[in-house]
Amino acid sequence: MQPIILTGGPCAGKTTLLNALAKCGYATYEEVSRRLICEQQSSGILPWTDLPKFAQLCWQAMLLDKHSALQQDGISFVDRALGDVCAYLAVGKEVIPDALFDDAKGYHPKVFICEPEASIYHQDNERPHSFEEAMAIHAQLLTTYQALGYETVFIPWGDIDDRVSWVLTALTSEVPLS
Repeated sequence: MQPIILTGGPCAGKTTLLNALAKCGYATYEEVSRRLICEQQSSGILPWTDLPKFAQLCWQAMLLDKHSALQQDGISFVDRALGDVCAYLAVGKEVIPDALFDDAKGYHPKVFICEPEASIYHQDNERPHSFEEAMAIHAQLLTTYQALGYETVFIPWGDIDDRVSWVLTALTSEVPLS
């Protein structure tokens, strides 16, 4: 089955949702960009110092995750995907390679969007953006995934168990959700 994307601006509860889905027994793939930021702190290849090189690192790692997820027998979820790399390059006013647009296709047709929540928003070493910047990234993610032909589905904010249940129900729903 095609991997299912969980995306949205920074500090929107994606990782918490992904972890809860993993506890339910689903295959999950952690956020590549956050892991790479931690790994790259000493080398300097970071999105705020060299976005094109950092995007290339994300592209390679996310493509591996995508191929791995496509090999899964059941449902799998990814915390961000290749469309996110396109969106971040767009926010940074960088060139987006055509091959990246092509690679950003082939996920489940529904992309699940978590909106940043001001009440929990915080900055850290991997998330230096202001809340306003997070919302701009969020808006670009929505635009990018729609341009790639995906159906964008907003996950309502709330208790994590309710969010998990809502996502699983939405996966089987034939009713438009956006």
